[in-house]
Amino acid sequence: MLVNSQVSSVIQQSKRSDMDPANAAASALYSGVMQNVQNAATATQAQATQKATDATASNVDAAFAKTRIQLQATPPTTATPKTEANTQARAEFNEYMSKTPAEHMRDQILKEKGLTEEDVKSMPLVQQNAIAQEVADRLKAQAAEQYAQKTADPQIKAVKEALAAI
Repeated sequence: MLVNSQVSSVIQQSKRSDMDPANAAASALYSGVMQNVQNAATATQAQATQKATDATASNVDAAFAKTRIQLQATPPTTATPKTEANTQARAEFNEYMSKTPAEHMRDQILKEKGLTEEDVKSMPLVQQNAIAQEVADRLKAQAAEQYAQKTADPQIKAVKEALAAI
């Protein structure tokens, strides 16, 4: 006798007193057949699901392999073509980033007044010093404002008070 360990059907004997033995036997056989049909349907469905999963995984692997081959086969291209405008923009950006906050403030003041560096160099020394003093005053005001914002923060006040209490 062959025993399938995956599918085990349990046929229960009916012990009902109101059924005659022929009906009880027929009922037991019918329940056993139904259970076997259900088990077979479940096994078939599991096999179909596994086949679909395997096919999907195979398709994903194939698509990945194709993409990888295409990436290896094509030479890298530059993202942006190097043009004179790009080079000039990069140079301006590098120049801007290399300036100190004081130089940025000076440029802003000169722009507000409609002056250039050449105009300032041609001015008398007293006017040049006045512009330098204005830059210094604005930087001090900016630093004072930043300090006031930091000290106005309730967390910083709490830390200062805690440190003072120690």
